[in-house]
Order: sequence, then C-alpha cells, then structure tokens
Amino acid sequence: MTLVHRVLFPEPITSLDEYLARGGGVGLEAARDHDPEYIVAELEASGLRGRGGAGFPTGIKWRTVREFGSPDLATTVIVNGAEGEPGTFKDRTILARDPYVVIEGALIAAWTVGANDIIFGLKKAFGPVVARMQSAVDEVVAAGWADGMALRIFEGPHEYLYGEETALLETIEGRYPFPRVSPPYRRGEVEVVETDADATSRSGLSAHVEMADVAGQTGAPPALVDNVETMANIPRIISRGAAWFRTEGTERSPGTIVCTVTGQVQSEGVGEVIMGTPLRVAIDAIAGGPRPGHQIKAVLVGVSGAVMTGDQLDTPLTYEDMAAAGSGLGSAGYIVFDDSVDMTSVAAGVSRFLAVESCGQCTPCKLDGMSLSDLFEKLCRSEAAAADFERIRRLIDTVGDRARCSLATQHQVVVGSILDRFGPELAAHVGAGVGGLGAAAPVEPWLIAELSAIEDGESVWDEHHRRKQPDWSYDAEWSGKVPAEMFGDHRHQLTLPE
Repeated sequence: MTLVHRVLFPEPITSLDEYLARGGGVGLEAARDHDPEYIVAELEASGLRGRGGAGFPTGIKWRTVREFGSPDLATTVIVNGAEGEPGTFKDRTILARDPYVVIEGALIAAWTVGANDIIFGLKKAFGPVVARMQSAVDEVVAAGWADGMALRIFEGPHEYLYGEETALLETIEGRYPFPRVSPPYRRGEVEVVETDADATSRSGLSAHVEMADVAGQTGAPPALVDNVETMANIPRIISRGAAWFRTEGTERSPGTIVCTVTGQVQSEGVGEVIMGTPLRVAIDAIAGGPRPGHQIKAVLVGVSGAVMTGDQLDTPLTYEDMAAAGSGLGSAGYIVFDDSVDMTSVAAGVSRFLAVESCGQCTPCKLDGMSLSDLFEKLCRSEAAAADFERIRRLIDTVGDRARCSLATQHQVVVGSILDRFGPELAAHVGAGVGGLGAAAPVEPWLIAELSAIEDGESVWDEHHRRKQPDWSYDAEWSGKVPAEMFGDHRHQLTLPE
C-alpha cells in the first residue's frame, strides 16, 4: 500500500512562498468570501471528526462555539499541539513539515467563530518545533494574513494532562494543568473575575463561575480548541469542498489519518493512510511490519483505548470499526509488541504512567491508580499473591469513579483489557503463597512515556519519566502529596526534568 499526502507532505515546506506556490492560502480566501454559516455547514457535510483522540464532529463543535459566543468578549481559537500521548508523534511531524496549513486552518476557524486571538499550545520541550512554528507565524503575520488578529505560541509544561483541552486552558491562564468541570464552549481562555465576594474566579472548577450560555449571555466567552491534524484538514475542505474530502475514507469515517507506529517493528515512523485501511496494512506501510521471525502479539492504542490483539489486526482504521473491536481510533498512535513480550510488563508500564500523571483532583484516580501501579510492579517481580491479583481486579472497577476527565477511565480500560485478554500470562506471575515466587520469571515494567523523537526509524522515549514522582517532581523520594493539593490555584512555574 502507498501512503497518501493530504495532510502530511513527504518533504518539509520551507517557506510561506513555497506554501503559496503549492496552492496554499486558497482555503482562507474562500472562507473570507463566504459567511461563517457556509463554512460550518461545509464542515458538517464533510464528516471531519477531531483527530486528537475524542473524534468529536468538527462542524458540530464549531457551530456550538458560535452559538455560545459572547456579545461582550471575543472567542479564542486554540490549536492543541500539546502532544503527550505515549506512542504519538503525528502533530509534531505535521508542524515540522508544513506549519502553514495549520496556521491557515486556525485563521479560517477564527473567521468562522468570531475570534480575535489564536493560541498555538505547544510544549517548551518541543524546542525545534516551537522555533519552526514561530518562524511560520512571523511569516504569516508579515504577509498580512492575520490583520486584526493576535497569533501567539504558548509553551506549556511537560505533564500529560496539559494535552487535555480544559487543562490546556487552565495552563494558558497561568495555572497548573488540572482539568476543569466546564467544557471549552462554556468557559474559554479569557478569565472573568467574579464581583461577588463569596464567589471564586477559579475558571470552571467552581459552581459559581460565570459560563457561556446560548441566550444572550454576558459571561465568559467560549474557546474553540482543535487538534493540529484537525486544523490541517480545514483549508482543503473549504477550498475544494466536502464532496472532495469524502473521496477518501468511508461514509462514517471520511478522509485520511496520520498514524504513528512504534515498538517492535522494522522501522518506526509516521505516515498518512486512508481511513478504512486495516491496522495490519498501516503497520506494514509505515513501519515495515513486525521484526523478522516474530509475529505481532498486541498493539497499544496509546493509553486511551483497549489493547488490540494479534487476531484483530485486520480491523479497519475507522471510528466505528475500532469501537466495534472494543477499542478506539484514539490519536492513531500504535505501539506494537511482538511474541517476545510478556504483557505483564506492558500493563505495569501503562499503570505507572497514568498513576504518575494523574493530578489528584479525583481521589480514586490518583490513589487507586497508584495502588494499581504498585501491584503491577509486584506482579512483574513475580512476588504477588492470589489476593493481590484479586485486588487488581477490584481496583480496576473503582479507579474511574467520579472522574472529571478521561485519564481514570483510560487506566480502567487499558489495563483492564490487558488483564482480560492476557490474563493467564499475568496470572503466571502470582506466587503459590505469601512470599512465594510465581512460575513466570520476573520482568521489568515497560517504559510507557511520551515520545521525544523518531530518528532514522528509531523512537526516542522520555527516559526522564522513570524518575517522575506522583507529585510531578523528579526528587529522589515522593513527598506523599498529590499535585492538586500541593499546587491548588497557584500560578504555574514551568520546570523540565534535567
């Protein structure tokens, strides 16, 4: 199968002039020749869904943000490039090869929802991509594309939750990346301070906070938050039409998708495939398939969906087919494990990552998550007793209780699916009695973390995460506190691991 290049150009576009020569800018011109209702209707007809993981219909999101717009304060457009999902590197690859198409998509969005400000949310750790993006923004501004609009790049922290859209808004406002109760279409980026002395100005976490309403409200304006890949699709949909977009993909999942394939494959990498391509074919086309002499045993869909087993590799990459297989499309980051891997180590790695990255606003998510992580590490050492194994099952049922964001549910779903589908393999590490070793040899927990780079077909993982503590520090010992109780409403001071 040949990879396609609707969104991901094979070679970098080095300047705005080159982008224009390749047909760039036509979408923005077309958008400004139509009213916002036309643009929203065209996006709805296209069937484009968010490529950040949730898969929400883009046209419906844009329409909702327009309906909740404030008569007093402008909406903000935020491009979410805070890519931290383990096994995902697509957004940074898109920005490195063609930042102009993402900026053009954001300008179309701003025109449509009535925004004056566009913020590109990246991570400070993405140094080369940040520099590339800043250079492109400067070119676009100098060319007059953004007259009347403010474009800026926000360099956020290293934490996984920074990529959650409400936590991203919190961080832009200067606080730690703790998810909000209120969604972006009800409470956006601009902070509105309450005048009631008994109320709080804490954005979206308080029942008293002012939120957008559809009926002539005067509260906080909404924000439109869309993923990098989603924005990259916008210009050509508007310039070429919804029918053109639907010439690839399936009826319910039209278009293409940019996938990252890492793990035990021949050459790790990023590539764009037509929606509906079987997972096995995508792995072969992007990464050359499994290592010689091995077969694929399992595929992690980042840490957002249930693990896929070797007999599910012919599942088409669509929202509906991946859901029917019991998983999800996620952000199309696939970590491949072959028949040499003990899945106990993978479960331990996933559990540790999610337990550490939990902010602690929801007690079961953090504390039950940490207990799960400890038990899986004990299982890896082949030191767990039967009672520990049963406790793992109970904690999987409770870790997602009363969660305000999806992290706890991810913990529940991903490690739960590994336990369900590879249960005997995990159970083999259970000792015959207290202090007894299981039949299976001890294994090291697999490092599940953010991708730092993919270079010459090999992935570079964030090794610093091995030292990260549950309080988000890199101290030698955990403080015993969780981030939410340590930092609360304090302003965020960006720190990176050394």
